[in-house]
Amino acid sequence: MLAITALALIGHHNQDYWLLMAAFGASCVLIFAVPDSPLAKARNVIAGHCLTAFVGVVFATFIPINALSLGIATGLAVMLMVLSKTVHPPAGANPLFIMLTGQGWAFLLFPVLTGAICLVLIGRSYHRIRTLWFA
Repeated sequence: MLAITALALIGHHNQDYWLLMAAFGASCVLIFAVPDSPLAKARNVIAGHCLTAFVGVVFATFIPINALSLGIATGLAVMLMVLSKTVHPPAGANPLFIMLTGQGWAFLLFPVLTGAICLVLIGRSYHRIRTLWFA
């Protein structure tokens, strides 16, 4: 809750650069509920979101959007996460969202990269404070 609220408040001040996207809600489940999972590691969260968002933007920019291109983009994004060892399941939704909403290159920076980094930092801070104060 804290992470999503923080991203919403930061983005609220400049509506041209929102830091939220739906997949971040699912990312929070991994980051906060199962922080020791390999799927919740910073590398997986950040690189997983960036790789899949890149695929989505490339397809949205250069390929006609249809059922086949949606499936190919999602499959390619998952394959790239597997090959790069950066699997983060919530990121699998990125190509679909980006293609269906027609997002452009700026979306890679805001909200994808910036939001993913903020989520990781908030998650790490939360777990550090919880460990120090409540362990």
